[in-house]
Amino acid sequence: MKRGHFLKSLGGLSLVPFLPKLNAQAPPTSSNCVLVPSETAGPFPLDLTANEYFFRQDIREDREGVRLRQRVRIIGASNCLPMAGVRVNVWHCDRDGNYSGYNTEVGLTYCRGYQMTDENGECEFITIVPGWYPGRVTHMHFQVHVSTQYSAVSQWTWPHDAVVEAVQTHAELYPEGPDPLTPEQDGAFNDGYDLQLASLEWDAANGEYVSEYEATVEGQGTVGVGYEERRTAEVMALGANYPNPFTASTTMPLELMQPAAVQVTVFDLNGKRVWERDFGQLLAGAHTFDFGADLPNGPQSYAVQVVATTGSGRYVAVRRIARM
Repeated sequence: MKRGHFLKSLGGLSLVPFLPKLNAQAPPTSSNCVLVPSETAGPFPLDLTANEYFFRQDIREDREGVRLRQRVRIIGASNCLPMAGVRVNVWHCDRDGNYSGYNTEVGLTYCRGYQMTDENGECEFITIVPGWYPGRVTHMHFQVHVSTQYSAVSQWTWPHDAVVEAVQTHAELYPEGPDPLTPEQDGAFNDGYDLQLASLEWDAANGEYVSEYEATVEGQGTVGVGYEERRTAEVMALGANYPNPFTASTTMPLELMQPAAVQVTVFDLNGKRVWERDFGQLLAGAHTFDFGADLPNGPQSYAVQVVATTGSGRYVAVRRIARM
């Protein structure tokens, strides 16, 4: 299968770079479990699923600026637990306040991308500390695709003093200088931004800023699914691999509700296909497959895509796994 077909098949699902953490099912103590306020997706949104380049961790491309490792965690409001397997889109301006895909930047794709959350509801992006443009404080847009039926759109900012310090400390990278606005002066945040504030700290050992942001959205990962998810559930159920994370091998269960032709493909987080097998026509019932030994050695996260084709159509399930 071509990479673009895989990316489009993700629909309301997503992938993630973090290794699963112990006790991921315990209620997160840091979550306030209050829904993040909805904000405008614009003025510069793009349909990230329309371009295969957006499935990536590193979204900088050729943009200059101090490196930022942005971590995102998604919590379900229904039970205050991490939401695994949801797609998180992010986009922001470059150091000069420009957005890719608009005005003089039409056709460019920098500072945009999506990942999928892991078992702890987390994903991670590599980018730059954004710049600013008139009327807006430094910020980042995000969209959480819970399913084909529901997504949440909002944005976050960072502590103003921390952003100013980041720019002043790396003044050679930011010719426009530090952000002149505070969040209180930005119309998008004038009703408060307690739930839209990310951390921002300098990591001297790695020469980058690290930011963490947590958002609570409606649902608990399996609630409010759309038509596509329901149709797939009538054909197959892709279980969690064991062990996960794994070192040498791992087994993934697949339950077929009806006979189907099955193809399994494994991608890394930048969309590169690293393993694929056509299992041919399989009977209804329980099946397992083990592909861990065939994947590259060393810590890495992957997306496993299972395509089941029946007389009624083609159905896709995706799950994230990790190798230690």
